[in-house]
Order: sequence, then structure tokens, then C-alpha cells
Amino acid sequence: MVDQASVSQNGGRRVPVNSPLTSGVFGNLAELGSDIAGLAELQAQLAVVDLKKAAARAAVPAVILAVGLVLLLAAMPILLIGASELVADWLALTHRGWAYLIVAGVVLVLTTVMILVGLPRLLGSFEAFVNSKEELGRNVAWIKTVLANSGRAPVHHRRR
Repeated sequence: MVDQASVSQNGGRRVPVNSPLTSGVFGNLAELGSDIAGLAELQAQLAVVDLKKAAARAAVPAVILAVGLVLLLAAMPILLIGASELVADWLALTHRGWAYLIVAGVVLVLTTVMILVGLPRLLGSFEAFVNSKEELGRNVAWIKTVLANSGRAPVHHRRR
């Protein structure tokens, strides 16, 4: 370590706490903290607006899915038994169990179609958060830029 040069300011003396150097640093840090707090508050407000928008868009698909599921569950036993009896009579099946299985398979296919129609619409209703995501990306990029350039003098004050 003998061959390494040491860097000291003011001939090795410590910088006083009330010097322009420390007050500028603390002032800049305080201003940065204030800016970050302001950005966080604005980001939260934007997220609330986006959440309200998403909830409004999700209301109709959610109600459609809920009503569909309730009606399906309420009608399922009657539907399965009645349809199975008709299938058994129509196909002249000696074992009614086959009719029950055929009807259950058809019901499963219909239920799958309903889910495939309703679920993408429900998930698509949350696209409103794209505004918050984009703004958060810009805010994080700004913070990174400020932190990366915080120790440098402004361009017009640099020596040439």
C-alpha cells in the first residue's frame, strides 16, 4: 500500500460539518428524498385511479362468471339426472350409468367453454394498470439518473 497515493482534501484535515461541501451534499440528499417521496405519493395516487378503473371494468365479467357458476351449480343435479334418463331411453341403454357418464361429459365441455370465454375477459380488465407501470418505470429511471449524476458538477460549471 506504500505505492498507492492517498487522496485527502484540505491537506488531510477533516471537512467541517457546516462547510459548503457538506451543506450542499445534505441539501441535495434532502431534496432527492423529498422528490422521491413526492414521486411515491403520485405513484400511489395513480395506482388508486388505475385500481378503480380496473374494478369498474372487471365488475361485469365477474358478475357474469358468478351468476353462471351459481346457476350451473343449482341446476346441475336436476339437469344431469333428467338428461341421463332421456339419453338412456333414447339410446335404449340397459345400464343407466352409461347415460350418466355421457351427460356428465357434455356438461364438462360446456363448462369449459364458459370458463374459456369469461376468464380472458376478467383478466383483460386489469390492463388499466399499464399507466402505473409505465410511470413507475419512468420514475425509477429518473432516480437512477439522479443518483448516477449526483456527485458531478452541472455541465455548464465543468472546467474545459
